[in-house]
Amino acid sequence: MSNRRDFLRTAGHATVGAWLAGGTLPGLAQSSRRDVTVGGEPVTIVDIHAHCVFGEVADILPEGMQRPFNPDFPGLTLGPDRLEVMDARGIDIQALSVNNYWWYAQDRDLAARIVRMHDEGLAKWCAMHPDRFVALSSVALQFPDLAAEQLQYAVNELDHRGASIGGHVANEPPTTAEYDVFWAKVEELDVPIFMHPNNAMNVVREGGLAGRGNLGNIVGNPLETTVFLTHMMFDGVLDRFPGL
Repeated sequence: MSNRRDFLRTAGHATVGAWLAGGTLPGLAQSSRRDVTVGGEPVTIVDIHAHCVFGEVADILPEGMQRPFNPDFPGLTLGPDRLEVMDARGIDIQALSVNNYWWYAQDRDLAARIVRMHDEGLAKWCAMHPDRFVALSSVALQFPDLAAEQLQYAVNELDHRGASIGGHVANEPPTTAEYDVFWAKVEELDVPIFMHPNNAMNVVREGGLAGRGNLGNIVGNPLETTVFLTHMMFDGVLDRFPGL
């Protein structure tokens, strides 16, 4: 059995990136791009943790509803600056996703419209830059059957490579039988799921990680990830769907 260092060396250099990038890693060397090498050899850099935001989603929110996201958050908009920053950092390909999952609190119709706008916006951007970006859907996991439909549409119709989900839905892990319809679809489509935590807000009492040191990120996010993966194991999701 490979040790963790061997696994990470292999996965980090090829496996995960190739999976998300579609199995091929094109040569993208450009004069304006920072060249990255490992052991003196050029490598293709795939950033699988690349967020973005679509400000136009605010237009479909109910009148009077406070906008639950910042459309001007630095670095999250999709435009020429995005490519310039990637080139400066030596990033060849980004797997884009929309996170914070504020739509988990919305009703079925609105959540469906939000996710559709995100997914189609991602597909449009990726089609404009097919050698630089791929997309991950961010499904409405509070409705597992809808989430399964959204994932199928995103993967089969929009060429998304998988999905991004939160570590909990209304403070509950998505690992009970209710969510099996979603996990079954993931297994059927054979796509990766990227779980993005949110400062362990479902685990730690309010204010428990306040103060200096950005503890919500450096303690809360690993903690939420640990709790999520533990539920995935002990609630039997990985037994029921061994292909995940």
